[in-house]
Amino acid sequence: MLTIYGKSSRFCDGISRRNFLRIGALGMGGLALPQILQAESQSGIRRSHKAVIMIYLPGGPPHQDTFDLKLDAPSEIRGEFRPIRTNVPGIQICEHLPRMAAMMDKLAVIRSMADARDDHTDFMCLTGRSKSNQPPGGWPSFGAVVSKVLGPTDSAVPPFIGLEPRMQHKPYNAATPGFLGVGHQSFRPQGDGKNDMVLNGVTLDRLADRRALLDGFDRFRRDVDGSGLMEGLDAFNQQAFGVLTSSKLVEALDLQREDKRVLESYGKGDPKPHGDAAPMLMEQFVMARRLVEAGARAVTVAFGFWDYHSNNHKLCKEDLPLLDQGVTALVQDLHQRGLDKDVSVIVWGEFGRTPTINKDGGRDHWPKASCALLACGGMKTGQVIGATDRLGGEPSERPVQFGEVFATLYHNLGIDVNRATINDLSGRPQYLVDGGCQPMKELV
Repeated sequence: MLTIYGKSSRFCDGISRRNFLRIGALGMGGLALPQILQAESQSGIRRSHKAVIMIYLPGGPPHQDTFDLKLDAPSEIRGEFRPIRTNVPGIQICEHLPRMAAMMDKLAVIRSMADARDDHTDFMCLTGRSKSNQPPGGWPSFGAVVSKVLGPTDSAVPPFIGLEPRMQHKPYNAATPGFLGVGHQSFRPQGDGKNDMVLNGVTLDRLADRRALLDGFDRFRRDVDGSGLMEGLDAFNQQAFGVLTSSKLVEALDLQREDKRVLESYGKGDPKPHGDAAPMLMEQFVMARRLVEAGARAVTVAFGFWDYHSNNHKLCKEDLPLLDQGVTALVQDLHQRGLDKDVSVIVWGEFGRTPTINKDGGRDHWPKASCALLACGGMKTGQVIGATDRLGGEPSERPVQFGEVFATLYHNLGIDVNRATINDLSGRPQYLVDGGCQPMKELV
């Protein structure tokens, strides 16, 4: 642990600067702070502060019991839930999502996600790509791409922040910065990392001396390195020092600064991990809003465990109300703060569930069809996109690819997927989405 002492200046809230920050192993997997925070600030098509909050539902939620109920199907497919009307005429969703139903005009549902894989992993939800035929180093996650292309909005706030925990089922944390490297890894402010965000034992003058020393080494290494791998280290170190010497990130992570009425609107949730995945922490949703408000461009969240091979409807009754409250509180919060045009929200899992309910009252993996929920970001909401057949087994109208959703999210950030590229480890430029996917006309 390091202690950083500075002059006895005080912040406007009365906190002494010398007691402001502590820093230790502020990272993930033993990585040092600069490795976590490296981000090359490269110009995008626009530099305005747009952001995306990506909510991953590990295990794959049942589309037939949430947004795509099938009343005309046989009972072994239909299940016990009933649809309810929403505030948009003609759209109905599950009775256990009443808050979403009351604000459907602010939401958009995709009922025809069509190209999932039968693979329990966050990879496709966080990269938009298949695991097969990856370039050397692997495909980077959405947040890593945003970090690379747009860079930080503020040197004190990492552009890509991951609130999801390290889950027991390791593939739920499979998405990485890939060939973009650790400099674009998500910053993870959980556990010891969060507790260590207080400086301890090194004066700000000594920190400045260390920065000057690192700058000297960086200049030397750039001089002797002809591969281009050293490019961007100035920004890398600038952001690391920015976090250490600014209150902005710590304040964004401090929920005690949040209005109690706002916190109450999000609810309490359940801090215990569900299954081999994530807890249902409602504070993640408000934390995500605070982080994008502070300057983060991409924030990822993992919520619960949705692999209902047994007791599907019992578990839905327990989990859907929490999802309903958390997502609607986030969307309402963004609208009330005037962030609804700038911050996009996406909620989805890795695949859907089988039409037929199995002998244990569950639904098994079903990659042929699944759902997604989107909100804000200036998108056209109050609509349902696509449809599945009578049994909910396959898309019957407007099949949607993951890449199209990603192209839409990039578009919302001001990134043109027809022009923007990132270089892989061989120096070959790679487009941000597969197969010429374009932003969805229904949404933008």
